[in-house]
Amino acid sequence: MAERDAVSTPEAFTGGKLFDTVFTRGMALVEETAAYLDGPGRDQSKTLPREAGLTYSAWSMELTTRLMQAASWLVMQKAVRDGEMRREDASARKYRIRRDEPPLDPSAQKDNGLPPRFLELVGRAEALFEQICRLDEALYPPVRAKAPANPVSDQLAALQKAAETGAFDPLMIWRKK
Repeated sequence: MAERDAVSTPEAFTGGKLFDTVFTRGMALVEETAAYLDGPGRDQSKTLPREAGLTYSAWSMELTTRLMQAASWLVMQKAVRDGEMRREDASARKYRIRRDEPPLDPSAQKDNGLPPRFLELVGRAEALFEQICRLDEALYPPVRAKAPANPVSDQLAALQKAAETGAFDPLMIWRKK
């Protein structure tokens, strides 16, 4: 609930401690993951059994993609806060972040030969991505399209209103036009 209160408005969020914490933690995780994947992770991946190696390759690409999306979102929010980008521009659909695929589940891969450090980074990245998706939705709630007019519903509503006011003339509805 504290997270929801801290994001009551985009300005309150980006100007507050929650944003600073999420930004710092998110960018640190991006750097930590990149260092792991380019260093120890690369070396470890070469020694993995075939199945684990394939999973490692696929997951490292997904992990990198999600972390880059999260980092881009955080940098954009910082640009808005610093006046380098307009809030209206940041609210455009192309800048929204959402989960389109199911999250990676490191616990399901625990005994399948993947390095524990890799699985730990995957878990932390998924948690960060999920948090940013929730923040994005709280800051920029989806605009619900107005339902198209339904002539039958409109006629039923008019009949009900006429019945409630005592002026019930069923033919009155069709004579209006």
